[in-house]
Amino acid sequence: MRLEADSIFDAIIDERRSQRSSMSSSSDGEVVEDYLLDVLLNLHENPSRLGYPLTMEVVKAVTLELFIAGIETSAKVIEWTMSEMIKHPEVMRKAQTEVREAFGEKGGDVEEASLHRLKYLDNVIKESLRLHPPGPLLLPRENRESVELCGYHVPAKTKVFVNAWTINRDPRYWSEAEAFCPERFDDRVIDYKGNDFQFIPFGAGRRICPGFDFGVEVVKLTLANLIFHFNWKLPGEMRPESLDMTERLGASVGREYALLVIPVPYHEN
Repeated sequence: MRLEADSIFDAIIDERRSQRSSMSSSSDGEVVEDYLLDVLLNLHENPSRLGYPLTMEVVKAVTLELFIAGIETSAKVIEWTMSEMIKHPEVMRKAQTEVREAFGEKGGDVEEASLHRLKYLDNVIKESLRLHPPGPLLLPRENRESVELCGYHVPAKTKVFVNAWTINRDPRYWSEAEAFCPERFDDRVIDYKGNDFQFIPFGAGRRICPGFDFGVEVVKLTLANLIFHFNWKLPGEMRPESLDMTERLGASVGREYALLVIPVPYHEN
């Protein structure tokens, strides 16, 4: 698996390096940075910018890490959100109505530039992230000084983990905290940016997930297409209320059992 991944990313990097030979350069001779890979390759080719060399192994490792992190977390958020909509058919119907009214009942296309019109789908994704944050434990922090916090003494240089999963379900901040209710966000101006500490699916501060804006857009665009073009049903005689929502614990929290659903093309109905 490792060798296969190395081979794939070697090919991607080699292709981009060959393309860069015909691209426009800035006044200092560096290729204009259209992509993150261009930034890394410029640093590799001009080590003076960092003060130390950035090897191709590091370039490949950073690219692979970002790729895996973005794909895995987005996929799990999409799966959990679809699971919640399948389990709550009234939410699915409301989200589908919004998307289909926004982009045309049949034969239209979901346009990325118009995703901002999907306010209810925004709330559905927020509620899914509240109950199923992609990283239940945020990246660890280390406090510089000793501190007394809620009756606990925390010595300096203690590694501190923030349990986002528990915070997002705290009944002191959320009514019916275990219930899936996108409407709870109708009258609450809460975003993903870590300014509202009762809702921190991506963390907060300088160590907030750097790709959360992109990740949320990917999730929203994917879900909008899935519920615009298809209706969904469970296999056999399964009923929505019987859908197993057991979590599988790990660095990120996924479903214990894969979501199995049947797509029915909407335009054929």
